[in-house]
Amino acid sequence: MEQTKKYKYWQWRTLIVLMIAYILYYFLRKNFSAALPAMQEELGITKLQLGIFITLNGIIYGLSRFVNGFIADRCSRRKLLAGGLILSAAVNFAIAFSPKLDGVFNLLDAEGKATMGLIYLIGSLWVVNGYIHGMGYPPCASLMAHWFRPSELATKQSIWNASHSIGAGVVIALCGWILSRFGMSAWNLCFAIPAAIAFVGAIVVFFTLRDTPSSVGLPEVEELDHKDGCAASGAEVQLKGEQYNHFLKRLVFKNPIIWILALSNFCIYVIRFTILEWGTSFLTQFKGFDIAISANIVASSELIGGVLGTLVAGWFTDKFMQNKAHRTCLLCTIGATLCFFLFWKTPQNAHWIISAVLICLSAFFVYGPQALLGVAASQQATKRACATANGILGIFGYAASTIAGIGFGYLADNFGWNSVFLVAVMFGILGCLVIATLWKAPADGYSKAAEVMEEIKTI
Repeated sequence: MEQTKKYKYWQWRTLIVLMIAYILYYFLRKNFSAALPAMQEELGITKLQLGIFITLNGIIYGLSRFVNGFIADRCSRRKLLAGGLILSAAVNFAIAFSPKLDGVFNLLDAEGKATMGLIYLIGSLWVVNGYIHGMGYPPCASLMAHWFRPSELATKQSIWNASHSIGAGVVIALCGWILSRFGMSAWNLCFAIPAAIAFVGAIVVFFTLRDTPSSVGLPEVEELDHKDGCAASGAEVQLKGEQYNHFLKRLVFKNPIIWILALSNFCIYVIRFTILEWGTSFLTQFKGFDIAISANIVASSELIGGVLGTLVAGWFTDKFMQNKAHRTCLLCTIGATLCFFLFWKTPQNAHWIISAVLICLSAFFVYGPQALLGVAASQQATKRACATANGILGIFGYAASTIAGIGFGYLADNFGWNSVFLVAVMFGILGCLVIATLWKAPADGYSKAAEVMEEIKTI
């Protein structure tokens, strides 16, 4: 009984600290999107230039998630997570104060607009930030798999995944308040204030997290029940060298389910990025709402739609889908595509509440697969390789920034916002078709992992 209480305490402690950590990661990531309209107005940066920043940041972030997935499966996840927060805070401070270097590097012209030097500086720093942020998700995914059973992972990871929406929503609302209160020239505070908060948070994360149950004297999660086919007599078999490479090859790199999940992730991220990266700009420039209302609409989509969507999707999967997260992902992708289409087609003269409701519904359905595709990958790859599998999903998900970043920036500048939304809806439809192919797939890969473990004995 005492051990059970201690286990529950550490599980909830880990979950809460991981949520705090990822909220802070989003403070240092989605502040850029919230500051976009102000940076355009004050610095004279075009949508295409901003789109290039978003694209490069996304590509580097996706690659970084893959690289750090390997690292997270092999090192201290606590140190990796906290270290990334500190480094990202430093980069955000650098962006905030970059115009102050004008006297040294001639970064502003006579009208106070950005020269190519300042554009390259901010862009380069944002790309660096993209790599650093790849140090966030893999240790979180790995820690979740180490602390929770596969049968409860969908619900618990969905609770954790609400941190995406909470972090994005709060920082977008914060930046909207800053810009409406102090004017567009205060865009640098959208980087400095979140950075200061995250720096303090990183220290808390470092001292409160633990990598595994065994590090606090508790049994590993597979010892709580014997579902984990990777366990041998309740004790985890350690794999090294060629044995571990073989396990990765079979459960991840040669596993078609992982690659289908990854392609689905690409499609759903196009819609997600369209809302999150361009939502504020679209509402101000196309719908004609002021900056405060636009920022609050996007923030509400995250805080209301996103949070509820992740929680409901996780609960629904464990309750009604026999832990088959990929089935819930299909239903959510259909809902996201439909609501996003209706949001696009809302008349420009319609009341802002209609846009707010539809974008909230879009986010509600988007964040279901955004959370559960990672859960599905973790379940299929098992806890031994879940960070690596999620790294692959990260590459595909953030490769979507090539479409939603530079692609949509170019389309918006040259063909208007309608072209942006048409392409986004088409990717939503493609995502529905791709994820539908997994309807009959198993809930997890632990049976397959047991077979692979038998193969490994001969290596």
